[in-house]
Amino acid sequence: MSYNKAMKRCLPIGIQDFPKIREGNYVYADKTACIHRLITGSEGAFFLSRPRRFGKSLLCSTLGAIFEGRRELFKGLAIDALEWEWKKHPVIRIDLNPGNYTEGIITLKETIRDALEDSATNLGLSLRGKMPSSQFINLIRDAHRKYGERVAVIIDEYDKPLLSTIDMEKLRDKMRKELKGFYGVLKTADAQLKFVFLTGVTKFSHVSIFSDLNHLDDITLNPDFAAICGITQEELENDFASQIESALKEIGGDRKDYLERLRRSYNGYRFSKRPLKVYNPFGLLNHFKEKEFASYWYDSGTPTFLVKLIIEQKINIIELGNLRVRREDFRKYDIENMKAAPLLYQSGYLTIVDYDETRGRFTLDYPNNEVRSCFAGSLLELYAPVPEPISRSVSGQLLDALQDGDIDLAMDTLKRFFAAIPYDIIKESENYYQTAIHLIFTLFGFNCRSEVRIAAGRIDTLLETQDSVFCFEFKLNKTAGEALAQIDAKEYLLPWEGSGKRLFKVGVDFDHDKRNIGEWKAVEASS
Repeated sequence: MSYNKAMKRCLPIGIQDFPKIREGNYVYADKTACIHRLITGSEGAFFLSRPRRFGKSLLCSTLGAIFEGRRELFKGLAIDALEWEWKKHPVIRIDLNPGNYTEGIITLKETIRDALEDSATNLGLSLRGKMPSSQFINLIRDAHRKYGERVAVIIDEYDKPLLSTIDMEKLRDKMRKELKGFYGVLKTADAQLKFVFLTGVTKFSHVSIFSDLNHLDDITLNPDFAAICGITQEELENDFASQIESALKEIGGDRKDYLERLRRSYNGYRFSKRPLKVYNPFGLLNHFKEKEFASYWYDSGTPTFLVKLIIEQKINIIELGNLRVRREDFRKYDIENMKAAPLLYQSGYLTIVDYDETRGRFTLDYPNNEVRSCFAGSLLELYAPVPEPISRSVSGQLLDALQDGDIDLAMDTLKRFFAAIPYDIIKESENYYQTAIHLIFTLFGFNCRSEVRIAAGRIDTLLETQDSVFCFEFKLNKTAGEALAQIDAKEYLLPWEGSGKRLFKVGVDFDHDKRNIGEWKAVEASS
C-alpha cells in the first residue's frame, strides 16, 4: 500500500479510525514516534487524560493497529523506520463513548457487552459468561490461549458513564460499582496482558482502576507525551499546508496575521511542565472545513456542571485566568468531593501556562480566545442572566463604543445590561458588579484582565483594544470621583505611558439601591 503525501487532501472530520484515515489518504499528523516511545518504554498499563474531542479515540485506534501488526498502514510514518517487532497480538478494544448512561445501569452493561462481542468476533472467538467482568476475563484468557501471545487491551473514555451521571448520585454509584468490578479484571489478568491503555477526561479515584492497579502509569502530565494528542505548530504548517493556503484564498489577508489568528483561536493547550502547546484538532479541522473562525469545540459540549461547581465552591471568577494548583491536586479526584480547578484543566477549559519548579505549582489560564469568550458567556448566563436579544444588542454597541473611545455610550450600554438582570440575583458587593463587567468584556472578545497587580497597587479592571487602554476603578455606594482619584493617586496607568495608545481613566460607582451603575467619570490621559 502506498501513501502519497501530496495526495492527502481530505480532512478526517469525525473519523477516528486509523486504518480508514490511512487507506483513504486523509490528512494525518504523524504521532507514531511519540507512540513508539510509549510502547517501548516498558510493558505495563498506562492512563492518559485529555479533553473531549482531542484525538484520544484516534490514538486508541492507532495503538490497536500497531499491536495487530498492521505494518502496511504505517509506511512512510516515523515508526516504520524505528525498531519494532510488528508481531501480531490479540487486541481487545472497548469504547465507552456511545452509551446513553442516564437511561440506567443496563446501558452500561449493554455497551460493554457490545464492545466485547466486537472484539471477540474480530479474534474469531465467542463471548463466554453472563456478567461483563466474567466475559472480559474469559475473552482475555481465550485470546491468549488461541494466539499464544499476550493481549493488548485498549479502553477509550473509561469515565464516560460517570461523567454522564455525575449529578445523578444513586445511578452514578451503581455505575461506579459496576466499573470497579469490570476494571478489576485487568489486575487479575495481568499475566496474560502485553499492554493496557486507558483514556478519559478525568481521573476518578475509587473506581478500582486507580486504587487497585498500583502499576498503572499516568502519563497525563508526562513531558514525553505532551503532544501525543493535539496538533503542534510544526504539524500545522507542514501537514496542513494546503488547507492553510485554501483558507487564505477564501478569507484573504496576510499569511502571518492569519496564522496568528489561528493560534489565538485554537492553540494554547499545554499538558506538562514542558512549555509545548498544541492546537485543539476539532476546532482546527472544522475551521479548515468551514473557512470561518467559530467556537467549534466549545459549542460541541456544554460545561453546565462545571459552571455550577464554580459558583457552589465560591471560586473567584475573576481569578479563573490565574489559578495556581499543586501537582498533587491533579491526583485528587474524589467523585463525592470534586474540586473545580483540576476538573477545569482536565476538561480543557483551563490549561497550564506556567510551572514553578521550586514550589511544584502550576498556573492555569484559558487556552485561547474561543474558550475564554465562550466560558465567560456560560458563567454570565448563571451569574447575571439577561435575555439574549439584550445581550446581542449590548454586544455590538459596546464593541463600537470602546473602539471609538466613547466612554459615555459604553457606560450607558452597560447600564442597559444591568437593568435587565433580575433584581434578586444581584448581590450587594463591589465584587459582584466587578465580576459581571469582567465577564461582559470577556464574553464580547475584549482583552480584559481584572485584579491586575502592578508596583503601585492592584487595578480593578484593565481593558485593552488595538488602539486604547481603559483603566477601571469601581466603588460601591461611594462616588465616581473617589474612584477616579484612586487611579490618579496610585498612577495606575504609568506602565502604559509611551505605548502610543489612548489612555482612559474610568471611575465607576455602583448604586445598590438601584442595582445598577450609579455615576461614572472618565478622563483621557496623555500617552
